[in-house]
Amino acid sequence: MFSIFKKRTPIEKLQNRHAKLLQEAFVLSKSNRSASDAKMVEAQKVEQQINDLQRKA
Repeated sequence: MFSIFKKRTPIEKLQNRHAKLLQEAFVLSKSNRSASDAKMVEAQKVEQQINDLQRKA
């Protein structure tokens, strides 16, 4: 009922950022392959951060 007031956990924030980066990489893959690759590398770094946080929890 009051989920709009619920704070997001750091893992949820990183998961949202990861999803956005993957979407941007997909869109860029149609026009600019090098920019798409850069977004994929950034998404992999975020995924590694998510995995590290999950291991600590």
